[in-house]
Amino acid sequence: MSHAAVRQYQDASMSAVVADLPPARLTGMLFEGALARLAAARGAIERGDLAAKLPAVSGALAIIEHLRACLDHQAGGALARQLDALYDYALRRLVHANAGNDAAALDEVIAVLRPLREAWDAIGARA
Repeated sequence: MSHAAVRQYQDASMSAVVADLPPARLTGMLFEGALARLAAARGAIERGDLAAKLPAVSGALAIIEHLRACLDHQAGGALARQLDALYDYALRRLVHANAGNDAAALDEVIAVLRPLREAWDAIGARA
């Protein structure tokens, strides 16, 4: 079996698993993924491994951009606006962290995302 066929099978299997998860759990998983990538980026900066930093930061950026794009400003009102502002801040700090190899900026983003992940985990546990 070719590598492409294996990858296609894995993608289809993951899609089936994801389709069965509640939205709150999926959102929590996005936060977990972003935080894992931020931790990897922080470690890469500390090691001076710029080749590893870029995909980690890029992955975190993509996840946060996705979370931001999923906001329902119509239904979410003030909460959606506040989350949008937090995501905007996180994205700007990530760009800064990437450009300047600034681990402290990554820590700021981690500090913003961690409580959000915990809140979504609590929502998911109640659902």
